[in-house]
Formats: sequence, structure tokens, C-alpha cells
Amino acid sequence: MITLNINNAPYQIDLPTDTPLLWALRDHLGLSGTKFGCGMSLCGACTVHIDGEPTRACVTPISTAIGKKIVTIEAIDQDAIGKKVQDAWLNIGVPQCGYCQSGQIMSATALLKHNANPSDADIDKAMSGNICRCGTYPRIRAAIKQVAALKEIKS
Repeated sequence: MITLNINNAPYQIDLPTDTPLLWALRDHLGLSGTKFGCGMSLCGACTVHIDGEPTRACVTPISTAIGKKIVTIEAIDQDAIGKKVQDAWLNIGVPQCGYCQSGQIMSATALLKHNANPSDADIDKAMSGNICRCGTYPRIRAAIKQVAALKEIKS
């Protein structure tokens, strides 16, 4: 039995340690906000935070997450910046189909937690690998800039 700290709660699972974190979250714990996209760490739909770093859950074995703090889209609103990112996403109307958006929000939140005033190049770098088939990239950038403009997150 393995215990994982997910969204500030302990979850016990009985799975092989090489099981991808994505399948533990979705299939065994019912946390389906983290999406399966490509299974090869190329699209970003499965992005979660592990100890504050954006991580592709589709290729991350649960063994590497033991003893670490995992945050999924289901709890990102408990983080002050994560909540602001979600609000900006809604305010600007970022999602079209919405499938990639949980991964986009997780990556944008991690960016803004590390860099409260990202340049366009910083945004491009942090968001690269997060693919949006609907092409909402201009709205994603606008939402990130909206949050960055808020005085409360500036250092």
C-alpha cells in the first residue's frame, strides 16, 4: 500500500510503483480533471504540480511522487495564484473545447508562482509543450498577463 499526498490529503493506493501517476489519479482515485492526451509527455493535458513544479503525470511513475506534495486541477483554486488564474481564464473566455485547459492552468499557475511578471518569452517557454488543438493561445497569454498585472502577486 502506497500513501500519496494529493491536494493536501493522504490517499492510499495499492498499485505497482511504476504505474503512471495519471492512472492512479483518474482510474483509482476518481480525480478526473487531469486529462490523458498523448501518453508521451508531449501535449501537457496531464500536467499536475509535484512539490510546486509542473509535471506530466502520464509519464511520472507513482514511485517518484511518494513523500511529495501533489496538486491537481481539482485543488488549484485553493492556491491564491491558482484561483486568480482560473478567474482570468473565465473572465477572458480562454476555453473553447476545454480539454487541454486543466494542464494549461496548472502550467500557467506554476509560471506565475515562480515569475510574477513574465515576459512574452517567459510565457512561451513555460507554456511550450502545452498544446491547444483549438488554438486559444492568444487568450491563454492574455489571461496570464491579466493575472500578472494584479498587484497582489507582484513581489
